[in-house]
Amino acid sequence: MQVKKTLLALGLLLPMAAMAMPKGFVDPTTFKGSEAEKQSAINYIKARTQKDMKTIGVDSPATLRMMEQSNLDAFKQLTAATDKKLLKKVIKTYCGQIDMCTYQNLKMMYDRDLEASKQDLNW
Repeated sequence: MQVKKTLLALGLLLPMAAMAMPKGFVDPTTFKGSEAEKQSAINYIKARTQKDMKTIGVDSPATLRMMEQSNLDAFKQLTAATDKKLLKKVIKTYCGQIDMCTYQNLKMMYDRDLEASKQDLNW
C-alpha cells in the first residue's frame, strides 16, 4: 500500500518538476524594473548564453557579448508585451516543457504567435 502511495506521489510530482522554470529565470510578465531584478535578468542571460555557447562549441568573446546583448534587448521588449496571457503561454511552452528558454527565442515565438492570433484561414 505504501509503495502505491509513493508511486502515485511521484507520478504527480514528476510532471510538475519537468515544467519548472530554469534556475534564475526572470519572468518578463512580472518584471517591475528594480535594480535587483535587472541584475537577476543579467545573471540569467549570462549563464544561459554561456551554457548555450558551450553546448554548440563556440568560444568567442565577441559572439558571446553579441548574444548576451541580443537576449537583453529581447527581454526589455518582452517586458512591454501587450498580450501578457499569450506571453505566459509562450514562456510555459519554451521554458517549462522544452529547454529553449532564451529571451530571443521567447520574443521570436511571442511575435509569431501574436501575429498568428490575428489571422484566420482563408481560401
